[in-house]
Amino acid sequence: MRQLILGGARSGKSKLAQQRAIETALPVIYIATADAGDVEMEARIALHKADRPAEWELREEAIELPKLLSELSGKGSTVLVDCLTLWLTNLLLKDLTLMQSEMKHLVDVVNNFDGQLILVSNEVGWGIVPMGELSRQFQDNTGRLHQDLAAIVERVSLSVAGIAIEIKGE
Repeated sequence: MRQLILGGARSGKSKLAQQRAIETALPVIYIATADAGDVEMEARIALHKADRPAEWELREEAIELPKLLSELSGKGSTVLVDCLTLWLTNLLLKDLTLMQSEMKHLVDVVNNFDGQLILVSNEVGWGIVPMGELSRQFQDNTGRLHQDLAAIVERVSLSVAGIAIEIKGE
């Protein structure tokens, strides 16, 4: 099953994704997309590491996520990606055209993914329209990616205050 878990910052989406990964009873490959650019982000990454089981295989991929997912498809593991919004940020800071191209590539890879796949992403479209062009590009493209992924995965959940709300599927 392929699933998308959305939520705001500190909404419980990562914890929910980890619980669901454990429930599959398969080996887990955790793909971290964060790129620690400062001390505060290093601390956030350390907290995430401490929260997940030590036996999980860790892959760190800040840019070439679709390529890595293609390689892991059909391997018999649960693949957990945390998170898509950090990945999109990494791409956007390089080039908007690259970001949009990789978004399409990701949707194709997810559409053809063979196995258990859990994608975590921040819901960024519930606030005001940002004033800055870069922020608007990020918000718009993130919303488009979420719509495209939600259309092809079997399950979509929203995490609010640590409570899962099922949007699609189970």
